[in-house]
Amino acid sequence: MSLPIKPKRLQVGSRIGIVNPAYWLETDKLQHAVKVFESLGYELVLGKSTQYRENRFAGTPQQRADDIMSMFTDESIDAIICCRGGYGGNRVLPLLDYDVIRTNPKIFVGFSDITGFLCSISQQSNLVTFHGPMLTTFSNATISKTAIEYNIKTLIQVLSGESNIKLYSPQECPARTLKTGTASAPLLGGNLCLIIERLATQDQLNTDGCILFLEDVGEEIYTFERMMLHLKNSGSLDSIKGLIIGEMVDITDKHDVSFGKTVDEVVLSVCEGVDIPIISNFPCGHGDYQSTLPVSHCIELYANETEPYILIPESPVV
Repeated sequence: MSLPIKPKRLQVGSRIGIVNPAYWLETDKLQHAVKVFESLGYELVLGKSTQYRENRFAGTPQQRADDIMSMFTDESIDAIICCRGGYGGNRVLPLLDYDVIRTNPKIFVGFSDITGFLCSISQQSNLVTFHGPMLTTFSNATISKTAIEYNIKTLIQVLSGESNIKLYSPQECPARTLKTGTASAPLLGGNLCLIIERLATQDQLNTDGCILFLEDVGEEIYTFERMMLHLKNSGSLDSIKGLIIGEMVDITDKHDVSFGKTVDEVVLSVCEGVDIPIISNFPCGHGDYQSTLPVSHCIELYANETEPYILIPESPVV
């Protein structure tokens, strides 16, 4: 397979197209987030899907797909960032033209339900995509100034063309090493539910030789173990070079009798006998602190005992 296509870098004055591939975002929250990006010197172009509403969704699947495709084909748009996730991307993905996306490569950023778009675009268009903060991240009035600064700093570092970027965890969200070691490989992954959803379909993630990263929100500990076992039994963990577990936000154990395992313990039990570096609680996903991670781009994982980190040696943009 040829090397992944790198999109054009983000710079001050770049025009960023905003799309809503799943749920709609309230107008006041959208405008609040827009101001954050405008204050950084970017020009935001709101797609039609930011105005559509069909029940919970930002328009019909076709309207959402058309809006994404129009952003890719509009030569004046330099990058695309999603408003929010939710649910509904699986209706939109079959309507995208991946050949057109391949010939019009652009930065595409999101997380949560947007995992499906990141993986499909990476696999079918061979384009590096980005698991990172969306507009909903910056629309939250309760998020701390420290978290906003961390999210913006890592977003700009990764998208602006810097090389040798070290992504560390902030003190407020310390990563933990479960198995020490180092690995160098393309990075793939995203929301665990969305990765599981794609198993045994034409869009199943090919994890052979990759560093896999996973995160999720609002699950019970037993459903987390069930998904991890499903992933293992599908063979998806057989040939990975490393594993990054992001923040598992609001993972609960609501039953009268405790399940008896933490998230880390579930990961170690599922990965027993697998000789790879593993870290957990890395700041990516649904927590306040959200690193920007290049999907399908080569990274290095350093799972040391004191302060694990991710290194992006070569810029994922040009």
